[in-house]
Amino acid sequence: MSAPVPTPPHGGALVVDEAAPALPRQEEVLTEEALAFLGELHRRFTPRRDALLVRRAERRAEIARTARLDFLPETAAIRADDSWRVAPSPPALEDRRVEITGPTDRRMTVNALNSGARVWLADFEDASSPTWENVVLGQLNLIDAHRRTIDFTDERTGKSYALRPDAELATAVVRPRGWHLDERRLRDREDGSPVPGALVDFGLYFFHNARRLLEAGRGPYFYLAKTESHLEARLWNDVFVFAQERLGIPHGTVRATVLIETITAAFEMEEILYELREHASGLNAGRWDYLFSLIKNFRTAGPEFVLPDRNAVTMTAPFMRAYTELLVRTCHRRGAHAIGGMAAFIPSRRDAEVNRVAFEKVRADKDREARDGFDGSWVAHPDLVPIARESFDAVLGDRPHQKDRLREDVRVTAGDLLAVGSLDARPTRAGLVNAVRVGIRYIEAWLRGQGAVAIFHLMEDAATAEISRSQIWQWVHAGVVLDDGARVTAELVREVAAADLEAVRADLGADVFAAGAWQEAHDLLLRVALDEDYAEFLTLPAYEHLTG
Repeated sequence: MSAPVPTPPHGGALVVDEAAPALPRQEEVLTEEALAFLGELHRRFTPRRDALLVRRAERRAEIARTARLDFLPETAAIRADDSWRVAPSPPALEDRRVEITGPTDRRMTVNALNSGARVWLADFEDASSPTWENVVLGQLNLIDAHRRTIDFTDERTGKSYALRPDAELATAVVRPRGWHLDERRLRDREDGSPVPGALVDFGLYFFHNARRLLEAGRGPYFYLAKTESHLEARLWNDVFVFAQERLGIPHGTVRATVLIETITAAFEMEEILYELREHASGLNAGRWDYLFSLIKNFRTAGPEFVLPDRNAVTMTAPFMRAYTELLVRTCHRRGAHAIGGMAAFIPSRRDAEVNRVAFEKVRADKDREARDGFDGSWVAHPDLVPIARESFDAVLGDRPHQKDRLREDVRVTAGDLLAVGSLDARPTRAGLVNAVRVGIRYIEAWLRGQGAVAIFHLMEDAATAEISRSQIWQWVHAGVVLDDGARVTAELVREVAAADLEAVRADLGADVFAAGAWQEAHDLLLRVALDEDYAEFLTLPAYEHLTG
């Protein structure tokens, strides 16, 4: 860049790493006041975060030892108490029938807000690679969007992007990183400890936008990712209370929707809503991370917990039906929105038949969710917004939601949630090849700073890459035999990966291949898929290789 960029400021308790690249307009985000606010969040709440991560590991070890999980006896009174409800929805979150997801780059910000969806999940988590540029400029894009100064022209294509009138824009709901991932570029001045990425993403957005959003009749709204227990939800609630008090924002202004995307959280849905009840907006069925969590927690629990090919595990699988129906029943019992899962298809501009088949599947999926009682659902592409809207319009009509459908017919046991062995499908050679191909391609893009990647007509993010490498790990350790009679071994996985890497090299050409991060991605996939010690998240070792 030609223009000089100011050195990042020191924010009292925090300091920006000297290796952080200088960015245009970063001084508008990394103000001394904003960094001081992050420092307060860090020193007050990071020790509790650290303790909860230790608790996660202990609980996971207990699940591995017993191969069991159940509803918590110590919180039975909360589940039995019919009197409590979450706070009423603010007007901007009353109708959530279609939500679009995506990272916070400048073009996506405009396109998502203009998409016709009711909500945009502005993602700093699975759909974003946490380069310093994505973290800081993503926040700048949100500031500009709320100021309505984000209109711009793409220098490469010459195409102009501009926001529609306010009344036509989606409501922004920001998804901070999960509790597990630190921000390596921002550290405590005294002890050098990194600030949790969750607090950075939440804190910068809240600090810069909360008051402006209130003046516009909305508020700072969030999606909470990777939550594993009601104690983690309690921590978030305390963060919200402190942030509101610290900046003089009315209590209850923050609203949070929690992704139920871990198997442990599925057993604590009511408790999670209870902890957040003054700030809760709803729960979401994060289906891909949910499967990843199942594998992670029960990966050594025996053949009854071995999942077949990822694409063979649909939402009609009995254990997935139990999970989603329990979610709807729980949300509506407590006055919260129930938001369905992702339609990840990316339309083809060249193959109408591919689109026709995929659109039918998307429509069937959204029809089922609307009939089951969900109040809205996710899509990954603007072309899918009308399809999802039609499905929910057919059920909701002019109503903003269907919380009156209490689904008292639903009865779900712990066994129902864990009935993975009820599936007829089995692992296949094609499934192994797909897991390797998706894993390599996603990790390569992630290392280059892209967190949402179109691969084989699907929008892949970190969750689907996690499933890919986790299934490979589980199949190797379980000695799975594929449909062609081959046993899944580390050597077989290496052969499939080597063949794919050569195919990519031949397709791209030597120069383009060398300019990417293909070899590094190949090696990293094999590391997290084949190491004896299972990495908790692939993004943790991958973060060590991330530049920028």
